[in-house]
Amino acid sequence: MQRAAQRDDRARREMRGKRLSRVLVCAAAVPAVLITAACSSGSGDSKDKGTGSSAQQSASGGTKPSGSASSSVQAAAYKKLPDACSVLSNKTLTDLVPQGTSGKKGSSDDPSSRASCSWNSLDNNGVKGSQFRWLNVSLLRFDSDTTRGSGEAQAHTYFGQQVKDAEGVDGAKNTKNIPLSGTGSEATAVRYDLQKKEGLFKQQTVVARVENVVVTLDFNGAGLAGEKTPDADDLTNSAEQAIKEAIGAVSSANGGSSSGGSSSDSSASPSKSASSSPSPSKSATKKG
Repeated sequence: MQRAAQRDDRARREMRGKRLSRVLVCAAAVPAVLITAACSSGSGDSKDKGTGSSAQQSASGGTKPSGSASSSVQAAAYKKLPDACSVLSNKTLTDLVPQGTSGKKGSSDDPSSRASCSWNSLDNNGVKGSQFRWLNVSLLRFDSDTTRGSGEAQAHTYFGQQVKDAEGVDGAKNTKNIPLSGTGSEATAVRYDLQKKEGLFKQQTVVARVENVVVTLDFNGAGLAGEKTPDADDLTNSAEQAIKEAIGAVSSANGGSSSGGSSSDSSASPSKSASSSPSPSKSATKKG
């Protein structure tokens, strides 16, 4: 009888021990689940907030698409970029920056994906003042990737970001958005006035996409020390013609026509194999 009671006591103690062990195991598992969920949530938030850095990573390279999945992504139309300082003719440069036709090439860790060049001109008219002009051309190329999608789709997204950035410049007045036709796959000009201590600057930013390449052209002008402020319409027309030349240079560098006219997206055609290296980056820094 006593042994039976001892066995009952021992059995009850063992049962309590097992239940306690299960409780401890479950309690230990809860933080791991919360940590996993928090990591997943943080990753999603960073993707939503890091659109710009994602575009830059795409330009410089990232995870290569697997061979088995690449057939579902449209191949990028353009594989390389022209020399940014050579995309405009001497005649165009003379018209836009008459006193500064020698460009300064921007630094890049991957010239096949991003390139830029800038020019500035100061036409000094003595006591009458000076005419200042600044020009910058930036080219960014996107490769197709199974994770990020086709180069054309990435370029389209980046195009929209560039236009939005141009529309939101601090201190800008009289901002005007002008959609352009017959210029690459899609194009928009944004112009505005910017008052600085040197004078009133007339800024034009023209953004154009041709297939998987985005071209951003910044052009501004000002009359300094009493000189007349340049006409915004003239500056905008000059910028539009210049970006057509730049688009033509992209096509020509890839064995196509040098025309800067409209281009139909290859994304409408049957799907092809994606390029193995993903590809752009940031808009040109506004100066003037």
